[in-house]
Amino acid sequence: MSKTTKQFQTEVQQLLDLVIHSLYSNRDIFLRELISNASDAIDKARFEAHSNESLLEGNSDWKIKLIPNKEAGTLTISDNGIGMSQAEVEENIGTIARSGTKAFMQALKDKASTDNPELIGQFGVGFYASFMVADRVTLETRTGGSGENGSRWESTGDGTYTIEECSRDQRGTVITLHLKEEFKSYLDEWKVRSIVKKYSDYIQYPVVMDITRTETPKGVDGKEIEGAGTIETTEEQTLNSMKAIWTRPKSDVTDEEYAEFYKHVSHDYDAPFRTIHFSAEGTSEFKALLYLPAKKPFDMFMSDRKKGLQLYVKRVFITDKCEELIPDYLRFVKGVVDSSDLPLNVSREILQEDVQIKRIQKGLVSKVLSTLAEVKEKTFDEYVGFWKEFGQVIKEGIHFDYANKEKLQDLVLFESTATEAGSFVSLKDYVARMPDGQKEIYYITGTSRETLEQSPHLEAFRAKGFEVLFLTDPVDEWVVQALTEYDEKHLKAVDRGDISLDSEDEKKEKDKKREEAQKEFSDLISFISDRLKDKVKEVRFSNRLTDSACCLVAEEYGMNANMERIMKALNQSVPESKRVLELNPDHAILKAMDGIHKTDAASPALGDYADLLYDQALLTEGTPIKDPLRFTRLVSELMVKAAGK
Repeated sequence: MSKTTKQFQTEVQQLLDLVIHSLYSNRDIFLRELISNASDAIDKARFEAHSNESLLEGNSDWKIKLIPNKEAGTLTISDNGIGMSQAEVEENIGTIARSGTKAFMQALKDKASTDNPELIGQFGVGFYASFMVADRVTLETRTGGSGENGSRWESTGDGTYTIEECSRDQRGTVITLHLKEEFKSYLDEWKVRSIVKKYSDYIQYPVVMDITRTETPKGVDGKEIEGAGTIETTEEQTLNSMKAIWTRPKSDVTDEEYAEFYKHVSHDYDAPFRTIHFSAEGTSEFKALLYLPAKKPFDMFMSDRKKGLQLYVKRVFITDKCEELIPDYLRFVKGVVDSSDLPLNVSREILQEDVQIKRIQKGLVSKVLSTLAEVKEKTFDEYVGFWKEFGQVIKEGIHFDYANKEKLQDLVLFESTATEAGSFVSLKDYVARMPDGQKEIYYITGTSRETLEQSPHLEAFRAKGFEVLFLTDPVDEWVVQALTEYDEKHLKAVDRGDISLDSEDEKKEKDKKREEAQKEFSDLISFISDRLKDKVKEVRFSNRLTDSACCLVAEEYGMNANMERIMKALNQSVPESKRVLELNPDHAILKAMDGIHKTDAASPALGDYADLLYDQALLTEGTPIKDPLRFTRLVSELMVKAAGK
């Protein structure tokens, strides 16, 4: 048959222009695409050989060979896969509406075959990536067992291609790229090796290349022989490892192999906390090898850190920035996901917003959370060590991942008034040891346990023997907005709203005492309220205090001091809010102030003492006072008076 020149289908030419000029952001992937297509072709040949052994033609030494030729400026990719007839060449490369793999899979589906080989791409799409680096592409191919001649296809990407018969002895396909001058670096050994290592290291067939070395002969003593000249040797080397351990059964993978692969994907040379290796079947099929690190990475809270698992499709590397596969609160998880049916767009670099991605993410999250739950149940001390490293980010999930809220709330741990520093309690254990009469789960938020332990808000709870959780991570303020109850017990902040810890009889007795105090100190309370009207919303007697004179309390759904600090640290505008000043009716200072008020209601000391109470309340909650010099002066004056007596 003579050489025939034909026009590309209009859609093909449009795609070709898109590929060459803008579709791929990284030109290295042209080699990934061609190696992937070669792997597909071998998969097809192996599958077809089950029913047609003559197709093999005695050649089943499967491999993909790369041949860089610096003199000619060409890079050749050859395989001994299924090959194509001339009609298939035109159908698969000249027409975008059809592709070899896609049509092949459809044919298998029509035959209701269940023994399908795993195939990756759409031959015809990735193939066009060749024109990003080449100004001319030649393809020679022949199918096995047919007795037909080969076919030769060639194009410069200008809208036309030529096709003709050619004499070819071997089954398979050879693609030769005539590289543009600015892309001749793709002929360098180191460049080819690095691309194969990054993108095609786990292809199940060897990717080989002839490597030439020049050496000086050595004597029996191992030293170079002077004047012996040099010897040039060439050997075929395999560039990829083919060791995709996530595709192997867990029983076939050693601990050393798992550890070595963890170093590869994480660049962390400490042992992982846990290894999770599993396969998912059903509506979404994928294999995953995940690692939970033992120590948090230094950049865990940096906004520009690289996120996401490594994504493979049929052992071909797609991206290491697939954020869609794992939620942000599990951003510390390392590993790979290898999908059998994940849909990709034509560039393979931008994942489609497809239901399959959500299904894979759901499977991954479920497996990670169930693993953590098992560790917490069986080896709590180990889990505590892990929680200290990653608890702060896991808690983010309670706010953002409503679907897994119940699983997450069983994983969270807190320090509390009943634990020593560095020890933790779960919500389940907290509820289990609640004393009779306690109806809610109590917590307090702040910057540190040391600060919270000194809070006057805890006094009544200590007196009652009620445990209070210490929430000291900034994210906790958002956690409690989502985690409003556990095991039908409401979570209640001890520094917000009104508090009632008493039985009905105790409450009646305290209400009576409170009414009496209100009558006794009504004039003083009115004075303090008027004095501090620009600073507090209300002045009232407290159910929280047993020893301290006063404290500030936010409204039930108001912003407390800790939330204000966090918002300001984030450079957020904080709306002006006034809290309630609660006073202890049994404290001596109240009686002393009331005595002064009854004797001389206009005494300047009363105003000073009211200001001191407010500043004292600010200090105990960790809020800076506005006029520390005046505060220290007033305290000094009181000390002098006390010493003078």
